Amino acid sequence: MTLRDRWEAYKNSPFLPATVLVLIVAAAAGLFAGSYTYAMANPTPHRIPAALVTQPEAERGEAFVAAMEKALDTSLELREYPDPADARRALNEQKVFAIVRASGRGVALDVAGASGASVAELLGKAGVEAGDAAGVPVTVRDVKPLQQGDPRGLALFYISLAAVIMGFLGAIQLSIHAHGLNPAERIAFTAAYALLGGLAIAAAVDWWLGAVDLPFVQSWLILAFTMFTSGMVFTMFNTLMGRWAMIPTWGVMVLLGNPSSGGAVSWPLLPSVLGHIGRWLPPGASVNAQHTAVYYQGYQFVFPYLVLAAWALVSCTVFWVWRHRHPGGRARTPEHAATAS
Repeated sequence: MTLRDRWEAYKNSPFLPATVLVLIVAAAAGLFAGSYTYAMANPTPHRIPAALVTQPEAERGEAFVAAMEKALDTSLELREYPDPADARRALNEQKVFAIVRASGRGVALDVAGASGASVAELLGKAGVEAGDAAGVPVTVRDVKPLQQGDPRGLALFYISLAAVIMGFLGAIQLSIHAHGLNPAERIAFTAAYALLGGLAIAAAVDWWLGAVDLPFVQSWLILAFTMFTSGMVFTMFNTLMGRWAMIPTWGVMVLLGNPSSGGAVSWPLLPSVLGHIGRWLPPGASVNAQHTAVYYQGYQFVFPYLVLAAWALVSCTVFWVWRHRHPGGRARTPEHAATAS
């Protein structure tokens, strides 16, 4: 047997895809560890937005901010507001992460744990250091604290992560065990397991464990929307790439999407590129929507829902247009054949 014959035999055997999978899994393991370590192991502040109340006095606040920037070793993105109520509104709208204002002979620093426990902790520590260095009394308050059952603010990240991963795992299982589903049926069953899965996640975290008091229906639907989007993203890639669809799905949803979502580490502490990319990916959109629903009722953003809707719509459209390429479905019996029988 010639070398060429051996190559052809190897290429047509199950050993070639098995070898490729060995290499892919090894590379994915390294990338998985590397992406999470890069994003989360050493959070570093990058231009944290903060509000400065200018009335009745701005000079003391500006001097304090300069001392804080030295303590943080970064610049605060300072936004001036003439009134404390305006600054508080900006905090509720998540435009800023802290409020600095003159208070008596000292300075008041308001932080929001709900906007990111890591950011609030970092700002509070830097504020105390800045006050000590400047000889100015500093009062630090958490005006938007996290719920008691979730002191680090990770529960919303975990439930969003569960929805993302179970979303595309469900689509994989449909492709394996329900191979004969036609396109409309596949979309319908993806929506069905997304609705039930979202309900199960929300019920486990809220009703069973009592970790977070969710606005139940809204959180459930966000989770279901996330699961459906994640499932359809895999289905789209499965249509375009066949059996290798897991590679781009894992890359977009897990390697890139989850570390950049802002759920475990708030976006001002992420590497700047990740902090911007994450908001445009389904995991980041899910975390943002869930976070605002739980802690900032009345200050809802449409953007994260539009991101999820865009990914779901594009995925469904690609799947539907190129459905003949999807490795699934079943042949339909022609009407004349059915009549003849």
